[in-house]
Amino acid sequence: MKALLIGATGSTGKFLLNELIQDDDYTSVTIFVRRPTGRSHPKLSEHVIDFSNLNQYSEHITGDVLFSCLGTTLKEAGSQENQWKIDFEIPATFAAIARQNRVNSLVLVSSADASPKSRIFYSRMKGELETAITELDFGQYIIFRPGPLLREGSDRAGEKIMVKTLDFFNGIGLLKNYKPLPTELLAMKLAKAPWKLPQGTSIVKLQEISAF
Repeated sequence: MKALLIGATGSTGKFLLNELIQDDDYTSVTIFVRRPTGRSHPKLSEHVIDFSNLNQYSEHITGDVLFSCLGTTLKEAGSQENQWKIDFEIPATFAAIARQNRVNSLVLVSSADASPKSRIFYSRMKGELETAITELDFGQYIIFRPGPLLREGSDRAGEKIMVKTLDFFNGIGLLKNYKPLPTELLAMKLAKAPWKLPQGTSIVKLQEISAF
């Protein structure tokens, strides 16, 4: 199986790239990045691209399964407009090109509270992305909805506080739907998903990921 990956340098994507390279079920892995990663492997093809003009790279967006892990935070994006471009517009456009090129499967990292009707910007954005990709009619469409992610070496103070708070509530049996999930574990589950799940649309929620 030939894999495509966007978000390969992110907190989840970097682990997913390792999983895909090491997995014998994947014969090749093609990543699309803004700057060179320095990675080298016989199975790996790297394209340094301008994400604001994806159509010029359409000839390279071919394969069997697209893994979509691209995303950022509002703080890093600087505005909701910029975050929308990164978290919605790029993945949606990339998915559309992949489908035009007859890529059959798409695996999307979404959010636990994703809903196009949400009043929360982030959750609504993720929900609208899920819907936009649904309309592309992939043969196999797998949506992962993890809760907060435990990022290796994270220096985000707010994230550390959130994790400690959730760990406390989880310890007394509360907020289990928001249990922090290590990005490395999520990456392992993402890599195996196309093989374990059927054709059609599958939604893998947080409480199902660990047992997946």
